[in-house]
Amino acid sequence: MSLSITDLFAEREAERYSLHTRYLNEQMVRVLKTIGFDKGYRRGAGQYLYDRHGEQYLDLLSGWGVFAIGRNHPKVRDTLKQVLDSDFPNLVQMDVSTLAGVLAERLLRRVPYLDKVFFANSGTETVEASLKFARAATGRTGIVFCSHAFHGLSYGSLSVNGDDVFRSGFGPLLPECTETPFNDLDALERALASKSIAAFIVEPIQGKGVIVADDGYLRGALALCRKFGTLFIADEIQTGLGRTGRFLAVEHWDIEPDMVLIAKSLSGGHVPVGAVLLRKRIFDKVFDRMDRAVVHGSTFAKNDLAMAAGLATLDVIETERLMENAARTGARLLGAFARMTQRHELVKAVHGKGLMIGLEFGAPRSLTLRASWNLLETASSGLFCQLIVIPLLKEHRVLTQVAGHGIHTIKLLPPLTISDADCDWIERAFEAVVSDAHRVPGAVWTLGKTLVENAVRARAAG
Repeated sequence: MSLSITDLFAEREAERYSLHTRYLNEQMVRVLKTIGFDKGYRRGAGQYLYDRHGEQYLDLLSGWGVFAIGRNHPKVRDTLKQVLDSDFPNLVQMDVSTLAGVLAERLLRRVPYLDKVFFANSGTETVEASLKFARAATGRTGIVFCSHAFHGLSYGSLSVNGDDVFRSGFGPLLPECTETPFNDLDALERALASKSIAAFIVEPIQGKGVIVADDGYLRGALALCRKFGTLFIADEIQTGLGRTGRFLAVEHWDIEPDMVLIAKSLSGGHVPVGAVLLRKRIFDKVFDRMDRAVVHGSTFAKNDLAMAAGLATLDVIETERLMENAARTGARLLGAFARMTQRHELVKAVHGKGLMIGLEFGAPRSLTLRASWNLLETASSGLFCQLIVIPLLKEHRVLTQVAGHGIHTIKLLPPLTISDADCDWIERAFEAVVSDAHRVPGAVWTLGKTLVENAVRARAAG
């Protein structure tokens, strides 16, 4: 008898948190239970999640951007079933993949100024590859990255992360990696002027905080890279494939990087896949002789399931016009949140493009609100956003996240499939929770008192 995964899931689902506590990450379970996120989801469809009681939730995280085309898209599932039923000669290794060739061709149609593709298993693997390629192509060793950047958690990627929360305790990291402020061209010029820098790696919109590049920054950065012989790497792992209403976010600024990194949503949410799109002259410096044909690679990178998932995802994005939907619904939500900044003193700004949106909160003017805000900030910087995120889920069944440690921004990264009815749901939920946050005393601030007490106890225990 074959293994029944559906029966196994049903039998053991109630044990998910005890299993993780015993065998996996106990601290993650503690976090989920502390903030009331231990819902026990049993099913996902499109932009919706369903818990063990059948309640429907609107997912504005999309698995950190993985589910751009929604969960369990029938076209991707059908494509993967075809591969499983095909008996293709998968991963022969001493041969090349047909599906990888076709996927590379279709990706480069969208980015015609680049010539080659290197496939990997994840976003962080694409970052690692790009750093190696940059050093090999330029003969230089230095890498420049931006403050607050996030590029992954393996060692090379971690070395170009601009957040000490992730770096602390794991040093020493890759040498000759230089941090420079985001949106600061003068600082970037000083960093590149030594002509020892192989590459500048940058997110067009920083995922931590949803910080958008200034209008002239990326174009100016590219000009500086050309001036000093540095390669320009655009990390589009989260922003690419239609997220911002364009295939790549760099298209908003009309620039052509030397390398573009994509992953996350290319998987269709099923089989991990990442890709480095790059210029031929860089590629040829790495794979320059027959005896170096395998000088860099990844065992599972071009497996048929991953390549098929990528092909199906591109097809869905195009045929369902998801980039256009991201641009339209994103503009609507950005407008709604901009109007909220005029009505509510705790809401300071909204930023983003398409369906990558950050709603930023800040210290209020009124004395009563300010006293409550300061109490939270003293306990833990950025704690206020949890007072919005928790009731959004508990009372309105809208799943969101704080945009980073110590950051006063809530991040929206929904599937590109969301509808106008979903936008109504989002706008109603945020308006209700934010309005309640302006009432002191009120339910939100009672929750805040509980979170402060938890934070104090956690510090004492540590």
